[in-house]
Amino acid sequence: MKAFARYTLAAVALFAAISPVAAQTNDGGSSSSSIVRRGGGDRSRGKQREAGPGVTERMQQRFTTQETSDADKMWMRVIYRDLKLDNPKNTPLYYPEEVVDGQENLFRIIMRLVADNRIPVYEYLDGKEIFTDQYKVKVSDMLDRFHVLYSPAKGSSEKNPKFLIEEADVPANEVLSYFVLEKWEFDSRTNKTRRIVEAICPVLHRSDDFGGEAVRYPMFWVKMDNLRPYLTQQYIFVDDDNNLPKYTYADYFSRNMYDGDIYKTRNLANKSMMQLYPDPDDRQRAQDSIQNRLEQFDKKLWVPSREEVIAAREAREAAEEAAEAAKDADAAIASRDGEVEEAEESPRKEVRSTRSSRARGKSTATKTKPKKKASKPKSAPKSSSSATKSVRRRK
Repeated sequence: MKAFARYTLAAVALFAAISPVAAQTNDGGSSSSSIVRRGGGDRSRGKQREAGPGVTERMQQRFTTQETSDADKMWMRVIYRDLKLDNPKNTPLYYPEEVVDGQENLFRIIMRLVADNRIPVYEYLDGKEIFTDQYKVKVSDMLDRFHVLYSPAKGSSEKNPKFLIEEADVPANEVLSYFVLEKWEFDSRTNKTRRIVEAICPVLHRSDDFGGEAVRYPMFWVKMDNLRPYLTQQYIFVDDDNNLPKYTYADYFSRNMYDGDIYKTRNLANKSMMQLYPDPDDRQRAQDSIQNRLEQFDKKLWVPSREEVIAAREAREAAEEAAEAAKDADAAIASRDGEVEEAEESPRKEVRSTRSSRARGKSTATKTKPKKKASKPKSAPKSSSSATKSVRRRK
């Protein structure tokens, strides 16, 4: 019993001796780990302050478009589109005009982020967009240029300027179109063409004091990578058939649910489609041709397989048979219509022929009417000298 007590006391003493060392080791590890996390936390909070409340660094990285490496890029084309908001497919960008139950249109979201200095904006350079610090727009100058009333917001400083804009002063009803900068890239790893919205530019439509035609003023470019984390937080209605908002603004652009005309492609002369094709019909044909080449680019790169060749041949033969059947049907309809018209016309022809025969009979009768024979003149009575005596009284 005494031996057991000694062993127990020795074990307790040993544990008491080891515990401070373990505690010191744990404290040291915890302190070191806290420094890393605190440093990381400070950096994360700094990044979060730069990105704005509600958007963390992880969210920013998640919604940033993954650039294809130059080694994998085989082809690229830059397209400029004009999204008119009177187009039914683009109306989700305009409505609601005012803030309703937390719902904001796209321009109000952009202006709120710009006024809070959460996202940078860049100058509109006609066809030469450069998204560098050199071409960043000074927000106060931009607001003054477009006559938007503002005041310095709380916490504003020279390095971090912030502005307060009343909702009534936001010219959301004047932004009637957007310019969209697209990149069409062919990735050799996936053997597919992808369409990426790189930037978007709101365009003001303002008329002069005399009520003339509205003049368009492009305001600035916003990179979609900077804007996308905020667009994922706003759900929108995309049509009138479903009154439940199922898509976000980010889905709207990533799924290419908008519709816009190609007003420019990047070219060496930096000319727009209107400059290259002054005639509207020629310009429309050129736009359709460009769109068709963009959509069919990756499909024309590869030799079709045997199954695809057979399917294409069968489809072509089916189309030819359908065309022949349509021609035969048209011919049958035409012949049937001809027979009907002939059937309807035959009584008329008979009536006309009867009338004409009667008319011909009358004319013939009139022409062939027999002439009266000329009466022969009566012979004149013979004179008495030439008279012959009667034989009866001769005795």
